[in-house]
Amino acid sequence: MIKSFLSDKCKEIILGSLLGDGSLKIHPPYRNARFSFRHSINQKEYFFWKAEQLKEITSKSYYWKSKESDGLGGEKLRFQSLALESLTNLHDLTNDKGKFRVRRKWLNMLSPLSLAIWWLDDGSLIVNGRRGVLCTDPFTLEDQKILARYLLKVWGVTTHIGKINRDWNGKHIEYYRLWIRSSEELQKLLRIILPYIKVPQMLPKVTLLYKNIELQQRWISEVSKLTGFPEDLVQKYTDEKKKKWKNFRE
Repeated sequence: MIKSFLSDKCKEIILGSLLGDGSLKIHPPYRNARFSFRHSINQKEYFFWKAEQLKEITSKSYYWKSKESDGLGGEKLRFQSLALESLTNLHDLTNDKGKFRVRRKWLNMLSPLSLAIWWLDDGSLIVNGRRGVLCTDPFTLEDQKILARYLLKVWGVTTHIGKINRDWNGKHIEYYRLWIRSSEELQKLLRIILPYIKVPQMLPKVTLLYKNIELQQRWISEVSKLTGFPEDLVQKYTDEKKKKWKNFRE
């Protein structure tokens, strides 16, 4: 008989993933929900790290490589859990009439680990590496307001809701994202999640860039201290990132 119980760590990762690249669905004819997510093949270290944290809900055949393109010329790795009653409980908590809903009653269950997963899944550094955005595209405006209030009230991080208008395949679409418009607010968030960054491959997601050598070294030292990765490794990713960013090319 399969144990239907989730550890706190497993729940925290799943809930953070639901704001990012994860989903909980009940697929007929099963009565219980499965948790799934996918990542680019270029993020395979992060993918397998996350899967290892979720081994309590996995079978031996828990992942596969998708054949379809991700739209950027790359392949995807896909994860799918067992169908479990404990996952159905989380599904019911985060869904309303079969549709995923952002609600404060389950946001309050998020931990710093959950925030780290959310950021690694759907967060990005922008504007020369010192501003940030959470790609909350699928969520309604009301959902975004709930998320923004939650981040401010619980974690002290100020975000701004911005509308994006875009033409896609002949259709005009509108969606919203949460923007972090200052280095100070971005640092607040990153300092919360840095102790939970366990995959070197994801260091670019937390690598702030500075032209001032002293400020850059200070951030490298802070990242090293909070993540446990050696400074020379953080420096390596910083140098590589600067080469890719136009305003930091020599």
